[in-house]
Amino acid sequence: VNHCTLLPRVYSASESQDTVFADVAPLLTSLLDGYNVCIMAYGQTGSGKTYTMLGPQLEENFAFAMEDESELGIIPRATQEVFRLISEKPPGSYWVEVSVVEVYNNEIFDLLAKDSCGKVFGVKRDVVTTREGKSYVPLLTYETVENASEFLHLVIKGLQLRVRHPTLVHAHSSRSHLVVTLTITTIVSGDNFGTSWEDEQINQRLNKEVSCTYPQKPRDSKSASSSRASSPAQLEAAEKLKQAKTRLQLVDLAGSECVGMSGVTGAALRETSFINRSLSALADVLGAIAEQRSHVPYRNSKLTHLLQDSVGGDAKLLVMLCISPDQKYLTESMQSLGFGTRARQVQRGQIKKKNLPVPSKAK
Repeated sequence: VNHCTLLPRVYSASESQDTVFADVAPLLTSLLDGYNVCIMAYGQTGSGKTYTMLGPQLEENFAFAMEDESELGIIPRATQEVFRLISEKPPGSYWVEVSVVEVYNNEIFDLLAKDSCGKVFGVKRDVVTTREGKSYVPLLTYETVENASEFLHLVIKGLQLRVRHPTLVHAHSSRSHLVVTLTITTIVSGDNFGTSWEDEQINQRLNKEVSCTYPQKPRDSKSASSSRASSPAQLEAAEKLKQAKTRLQLVDLAGSECVGMSGVTGAALRETSFINRSLSALADVLGAIAEQRSHVPYRNSKLTHLLQDSVGGDAKLLVMLCISPDQKYLTESMQSLGFGTRARQVQRGQIKKKNLPVPSKAK
C-alpha cells in the first residue's frame, strides 16, 4: 500500500522476496532523480515485517543468512540497487552515509554511536524541528559507506543492539521500531554551477562536519571532540562542493499486539504499551493528513516526530502491510488493514523534487 507512485498490490504467502522487490525497485530510481523515499513495514507481531524488510536472520547474532540471497529482504536489496544505480554515474559524483536508530519505549537510540574505544553502543538522542519545519536528530552518527557490504556490516552491528523479547506470539519479537536511513549526496566540484542547491542549513552542517564526513580511525573522546573543528583549507574545499541530499528511509516497525495473546508481563508489558501507543500515534497522524486537518499531531510520539518529513512531509512513501493468515489473529489483521486504509486516503499532492547540482560550462 502506498500513496505516491505504485498501485496497491497483494502478495500471497507463496510469492518470493524477488517478486516483492521487483515492485519496490522502481521507487529507488527516484532517489537519484532528486526525491526522498520512505519504505516501511506495518503489521502485528510475528506477521513477517522483519522478514520482509531484512530477510532471514541467524538467531545467535542476528546477522543476515547470506547463503541464500533470494531470501534477502527490502533493506539489503534496496541498498544493492542504490549502489548499482550510483555505479552508472560519473565516479565521485555521489557519496552515501548511513544512520541506524531505534525508537524504544518512546526514546530514540543511535545504534551506530561508539564509545572511546570504538565499540558500538546505543546512545539516547532526541529529535527536534528546525525553523524550516524539518525534523532533525542532533549528534546522530552518520557513517560513510562505499558499497552494499559496508552498509550491511553497519546494519548488523546496529541489529545486535536492537531490543528483542520473546512473547507467546513470536520468540524473537522486536520491541523497538528500527529506522535505517541512507543519505545520498550528489556532489559537483568547481567554481561554476548552473542551478540552485540544497537549502543553506544542510550546506552549513556539511561545512561544520566536513572533517567527520569520511570514516576515521577511533580516537579518544578528547581528540574526537577536537576533530569537529574544521581548518580554513577544509572549509574552503567544502565551499567548492555544491551538493543536494536525498534520503532513503527504511523502517521496520515493531508489531502491534494484543496483551492477552502475547502473554507479556512486567517490563515486556511496558514495552507493548509504548509500541501500541506509538503505532496509534502514527495512525492518528495519517488520519489527520487524510482529513486535511490544520493540526497534525506529529509530536505525540517520538516515532511520528522522527518520521515527520516522510509521513507528512516531502517523500514518496510506500507502506508494506504484513497480515497473518491465521484465523485467531483476525482482529489484529483487521486493525492492520484499517491502518492501510488510512494510508491510502492520504493525498499530499505533488512530491517536491530536490534541485540536483548540474555543472555549467560557462560563467
